[in-house]
Amino acid sequence: MLLGLDVGTTNIKAGLFYEDGRLAAAASRPTKTSYTEDGLPYYDPEWMWATAAEVLREAAAKAEEPVRCLGITSMAEAGLLIDLVSGKPKSHVIPWFDKRSLPQLERIKAASDALTRFSRSGLNPSFKYGMLKMMWLKDQDAGILKDACWLSVSDYIAYRLTGQRFTDASLAARTYAYDLHNQQWDRGFLEQFGLGEVTFPKVLPAGQAGGKVHAEAAVVSGLREGLAVAVCGHDHLCASVAVGALEPGHVFDSMGTAETLVGILPERRLGEKEFRTGMSHGKHVLPGRYFWMGGISSSGGSVEWMRKIIQDPPIAYEDMNRMLAETERKPTGILYYPYLSGSGAPKPNPNMLSSFIGISVNHTRADMMRAVLEGTVYEFAAIRRAAEQASGQPINTITAVGGGTRNQVLMQIKADVTGCTFHIPNVEEATMLGAALLAGIGSGVYRDEFEAWQHISPQLSIRTITPDPEVGKLYQPYLEAYLELRDALHDHFNKLANRG
Repeated sequence: MLLGLDVGTTNIKAGLFYEDGRLAAAASRPTKTSYTEDGLPYYDPEWMWATAAEVLREAAAKAEEPVRCLGITSMAEAGLLIDLVSGKPKSHVIPWFDKRSLPQLERIKAASDALTRFSRSGLNPSFKYGMLKMMWLKDQDAGILKDACWLSVSDYIAYRLTGQRFTDASLAARTYAYDLHNQQWDRGFLEQFGLGEVTFPKVLPAGQAGGKVHAEAAVVSGLREGLAVAVCGHDHLCASVAVGALEPGHVFDSMGTAETLVGILPERRLGEKEFRTGMSHGKHVLPGRYFWMGGISSSGGSVEWMRKIIQDPPIAYEDMNRMLAETERKPTGILYYPYLSGSGAPKPNPNMLSSFIGISVNHTRADMMRAVLEGTVYEFAAIRRAAEQASGQPINTITAVGGGTRNQVLMQIKADVTGCTFHIPNVEEATMLGAALLAGIGSGVYRDEFEAWQHISPQLSIRTITPDPEVGKLYQPYLEAYLELRDALHDHFNKLANRG
């Protein structure tokens, strides 16, 4: 049996899987976001470790056979500093979505070339990255970097279990300080911004065990002492492995609080062509491959927000779905921009804010909810266009997983607007399963990713959503209007930000 741990924005979850991919047991706890006195969000590292240990204990207790390995995945950019001497946290865990490092982002943009950094990191400038969080921490406490090591959330939980500091390239790159081409930490760039003394974990292939559960952690977590532990990388990439997105041409859509579209490229040096798409690129969790990635940070988050806005207490999912099912299968005429946390690729901009355009007195609560779904789909369509540029291939078929796939109205809008066919496998907990499979490959349970997929694919049934071309024609003018007005909104919110 295999264990997977997913430390996510919404929940911290552990899953116990049979080697054929069936879920044997799972445990989950909501991810607790705390706030400083001045309103900055953070995760308490001790709480995060205790909660991870709790769900691991609960899931592992159901094992009918020996657990062979544990794979850990997590949100990508969240992280913290630990003390190399005491091993204790030197900071809280700063979430990926926290914007405290916007001033540090401006310093980096002013003192470095975006294309050069992209060719090394695969990333466009953003406040999200670990390096900017470290700069912010140093600005608050000039001595905090002494004897300090930066760890992502996955790395931190692995460290608490094993006492070893290790990561994988897909997470290392999200610091903005890892050189993908040379496969090493970019010390020159770090020193340029006063971070030369920071230590980083060793970078291992995703799924390769970097340590074993030590005695103290075994008592807390209920895991077997000596169990192999692997950091398996970026959560969306792990999920793509669980649905068989193993080669170029197979596109994966992960639909949660945030939504991410992921595809595969042959491993290659990144340049201006990839940079112009606005997409993130990097080393995949699968060997010999790179990925392209675009995301909507508030996709499912927009739905959750609207549930609270249209009713207090928030409308129940059953009532929301019933209300949506009664709407007409045509555009509402409202344009919603899902930028509750800024915009991502293909036009990344932390200054962007959510907006509604085109509301009339005749629109209803149901129209407003449907408009939110349409807006996330329009943004998805923009990412798809950029992805086709990045890959040089048309995207007509997409495999989707996550909570959003349970919304039948949303999935039909996605198919109608994009003209794509969506395949929705019944895989349970794709992110955790992907981490477990990668750890299984690293531990020799499977020969490679193709053998792992052969083991799990017979267990899957697939639901298919096909587009209606006639409805799609109705949506096209609104999609084009959305894209045209989006550019004007970028200018508007950038001007407001520049005015302070």
